[in-house]
Amino acid sequence: MSLLAKQSAAGWVFLTPATILIAIMAFWPMIQAFIMSLQTGSSANMHWNEPLFNNYTRMFSDKVFLTSVGNTFLYLIIQVPIMLILAILLAQLLNNQHLKFKGFFRTCVFLPCATALVSYSIIFKSLFATDGLVNSILVNFGILERNYNFLGNSVSAKAVIIIALIWRWTGYNMVFYLAGLQNIEYSVYEAAKIDGANGWNTFWRITVPLLKPTIIMTFIMSINGTLQLFDESVNLTNGGPANSTITMSHYIFNNSFGQGAVSNFGYATAMCFFVFVIVAVLAFINMKVGDTRD
Repeated sequence: MSLLAKQSAAGWVFLTPATILIAIMAFWPMIQAFIMSLQTGSSANMHWNEPLFNNYTRMFSDKVFLTSVGNTFLYLIIQVPIMLILAILLAQLLNNQHLKFKGFFRTCVFLPCATALVSYSIIFKSLFATDGLVNSILVNFGILERNYNFLGNSVSAKAVIIIALIWRWTGYNMVFYLAGLQNIEYSVYEAAKIDGANGWNTFWRITVPLLKPTIIMTFIMSINGTLQLFDESVNLTNGGPANSTITMSHYIFNNSFGQGAVSNFGYATAMCFFVFVIVAVLAFINMKVGDTRD
């Protein structure tokens, strides 16, 4: 064998075990899930749909599912940009060489990310309860005349979920931007300062372009995470009031494990594939938009 052939064979030897594991653990379950999405009935009595793609057509006439799609995209459109902008600004601030106690401030911003999802959801539920701390502060300062049911109103309940998401995940994304900023030579900023660039120009024309790969990565990760949003919907509002805050993952869970004594794995699996397609399309668009190579 030639040297090139030996190198190629060695590469396949190392790749084959991982490829087999990925095929068995990831792609085969996906194929099985797609087959299940064409079926209906409980887990003990699955049978083919008539017509075959009934689960997929049913989604677009299911008012609760359409509501869950709208809610999820509302959280995505509002929360993700705010969170990522805050993360970049905090990373820029905490990357300052002359800032004292940087480690302390970085830890404070990142700590919410270390909080368990269920725990922080329960904390926010307590804070925004009718007799919670937020109501007490707003009433004592005269902003509200009486206690307000934040979680009992559709608009304010959605706002609470968005606030909770921003609080929980901003520090997580800040760490990625901080790592990216520390890979930028400080001499670049010094050269820009000598050339007369102010802080905004330096940030917009140097920091943002050099952080572009990191921004794209965090944007894709945030989209993926928000489209699969579950804990906040379940633990903060339980999808209420009247399913007005329910997310796609929450509704899929309800259909998978039963609303009452009924479950429909086939329909839930079809909705999972719908989410999968959306995530794949949005990730592809972000990667194409962010790819500046000729």
